[in-house]
Amino acid sequence: MAIRFVNRKAKAEHMAQRKAATDRIKQPIKQGAQQVVGNPWFERFARFGYAAKGVVYLVAGVLSVQAAFGLGGAPTNTNGALQKIVTEPFGKVLLVLIGLGLIGYVLLRFVQALMDPEHKGSDAKGIANRAGYFISGLVYTGLAWTALRLAAGTGGASANQSQSWVTRLFGLPFGRWLIAIAGLIVIGGGLLQLYKAYRTDFSEHFIWNKMTAAERTWSVRLGRLGLAARGVVQVIVGYFLLQAALLLDPNKVQGTDGALQLLAQPPFGLWAMAVVAFGLAAYGMYMFEVARYSRIVTS
Repeated sequence: MAIRFVNRKAKAEHMAQRKAATDRIKQPIKQGAQQVVGNPWFERFARFGYAAKGVVYLVAGVLSVQAAFGLGGAPTNTNGALQKIVTEPFGKVLLVLIGLGLIGYVLLRFVQALMDPEHKGSDAKGIANRAGYFISGLVYTGLAWTALRLAAGTGGASANQSQSWVTRLFGLPFGRWLIAIAGLIVIGGGLLQLYKAYRTDFSEHFIWNKMTAAERTWSVRLGRLGLAARGVVQVIVGYFLLQAALLLDPNKVQGTDGALQLLAQPPFGLWAMAVVAFGLAAYGMYMFEVARYSRIVTS
């Protein structure tokens, strides 16, 4: 009994020593990270990221609206917007700026997820919020990489990239179930966007007293319309994933462009597609307001 007590005590002391050593290593890293994100330039970089995100959504939305009214082109997603930008005069320069801006947005999302400057906490709700930040950071890392690759002339993301990933997952044990769960998560995220479109108090997210009455009004309108449009698209994309899992068919996986094309078909029609496409453009304009007036907490 005494030997067991001594062993347990020694083990506890060893664990305490390891924790102290780990804390000594982590502390300067944490302090250095806090100094970086506390620099005013980090906030400016993050705001630049919001603006870059706004440009991408605005272009994607406008192109999709044009398609809905038969003015040329086809419904497109954020990758399609980047591919359109690169064909324009000074397109490569603009893509470099967008890519760098999106990196600022990604860094902000990772800081929000890992350092929790907004004090979301470690309960279930807080972890869900922070996980959402982290996933957003991963998604826009891919978009930033695509923008920079297109600017460098080395190509962007494949149009069938999502289908390729789903095909690989089908080859794994329980891959079908993983895809189905992913579909449910995406649908849940879309429903959350729709809920936010209805319930969000935008005054909590903006520096309200620095905005004019007109800016407040239009920020709320654009924000609600943009969030609702994103929610509709996300629900449909999740539905595509569920279809792929049910039918074991990776070709069923589609992105924003596929969601808009589905809306253009009966029983909805081109007007439904046009409204959602306009909502995506509105979300882009909303991002410009976020870039100017959002409350960005980094320390």
